[in-house]
Amino acid sequence: MKEAEIAGILRGESEEFKNLESDHKKLDQSLDEIKKKKHLSTDEEITKKKIQKQKLQLKDRMAQLIRGYKK
Repeated sequence: MKEAEIAGILRGESEEFKNLESDHKKLDQSLDEIKKKKHLSTDEEITKKKIQKQKLQLKDRMAQLIRGYKK
């Protein structure tokens, strides 16, 4: 089974997966807003890095759930 198929199943079965995916999308939108600016302040750069790190953590957890489902 492909990862996209498993993700679809998990969206229906796993509240954790749905929450992770929702949080990831919200962070993605926040990051898009920051990226629209031509110049970022130091605080905005820090915020951007934090958001990127949080997105990666969420993505890693979603991938872990997908791998766990395959077993």
